Amino acid sequence: MILTLTLVFLGTMILGFPVAFSLGITSLAALIVGDVPLLLIAQRMFTGIDSFPLMAVPFFVLAGELMNRGGTTRRLIDFANVLVGRVPGGLAHTNILASMFFGGISGSAVADAAAMGTIMVPGMTRKGFPAGFSAAVTAASATMGPIIPPSILMVLMGVTTGLSIGGLFAAGIIPGLILGLSMMGLSFFMAIRYGFPRESFPLSPGIIFKEFISAVPALLAPIIILGGILGGIFTPTESAAVAVFYAFLLGRFIYKELSFRDLVQIFVESGTTTAVLLLIIGMANIFAWILTSEQIPTRIAGAMTALTDNPYVILMIINLFLLFIGMFLEGGAAIIILAPTLLSVTSALGIDPLHFGLVMVLNIAVGLLTPPLGVCLFVVCGVTGISLSRIIRSVLPFLALEMAVLILVTYIPAVILWIPGLLGYL
Repeated sequence: MILTLTLVFLGTMILGFPVAFSLGITSLAALIVGDVPLLLIAQRMFTGIDSFPLMAVPFFVLAGELMNRGGTTRRLIDFANVLVGRVPGGLAHTNILASMFFGGISGSAVADAAAMGTIMVPGMTRKGFPAGFSAAVTAASATMGPIIPPSILMVLMGVTTGLSIGGLFAAGIIPGLILGLSMMGLSFFMAIRYGFPRESFPLSPGIIFKEFISAVPALLAPIIILGGILGGIFTPTESAAVAVFYAFLLGRFIYKELSFRDLVQIFVESGTTTAVLLLIIGMANIFAWILTSEQIPTRIAGAMTALTDNPYVILMIINLFLLFIGMFLEGGAAIIILAPTLLSVTSALGIDPLHFGLVMVLNIAVGLLTPPLGVCLFVVCGVTGISLSRIIRSVLPFLALEMAVLILVTYIPAVILWIPGLLGYL
């Protein structure tokens, strides 16, 4: 059965099958070879998505769509531009800061990449930024979506492993800020070196105050979401529903840019995105069950611990393994299939579970930029029309930076665990 799993999975991926279908076809082939009743497919798919915490996924997707259509995203961008637009490379910093704001609401790298790609890339190219750099900084900054809480990937990590979702959210705050500030530092260096433009609009306390007042309702969204979770007012799932309600209020009654006619398309697009995610989760659950029944996770864990019992070396091996996996496997599927096994290995070596959970999520986020399956690259490519090869060349400095941050949080656990410790999650 192991040979069947390997050959069919590699074959379908090479042929360009979508990840969900590749996992499903591989699982079907393995069940047929193993003479297992095919009824198991429906059972395991349903089991994989029958989870209350997973309800947060469609709600966060819907909240992101409502904010894009309701004017919230544009006001976040305008406020970010006032804060950092006059710095060399101004619109690149605006792009990154706006992604940090938006990531604190939607929890989705795909939603962030689509929103910023549609608005920021054309604006940056009109101002004189190279098209490749404009698309690259958009794709790279979108990867903060799964790190800055709330995060759909953290929800999946919590559902799959039993880790506290609130604890994971708290663990992502400092790494997310480090990632965003590092990207801004890199953009500043590149702006100085290559002469990228800065914004030249007149700036006064009155202009800053005006944009701040306009953005305040939008800026309150992450405070409400995170404050409610970390303060124990509502669960992560309930916070996602609150985010939808708040996004609707903003777009419809405060900014007045959201019509009831828009809701039809918003629901359709959110439903489509959610269906794709849940299909991947369901198929991955079948695949994970087959791997477990064949004791493959146990063998992987045994092979790792046989090499060394040094936790630092094990973390390095896991990082290299996940970076490789991220080139070919969608993030949600990778978490469902691999997280329980890798967590058991790291926990046995005394590595804090929240530390490992955040390191894995960050690793998966880096995979959003690595070809051939770099989802953020394809999203930005699709909404801007810029060639994929051009984006890949320009994104390499940002990819190297994200790997440096990954190394930092891997070997300095306090970066991750300080805030969870203060909030009582440890």
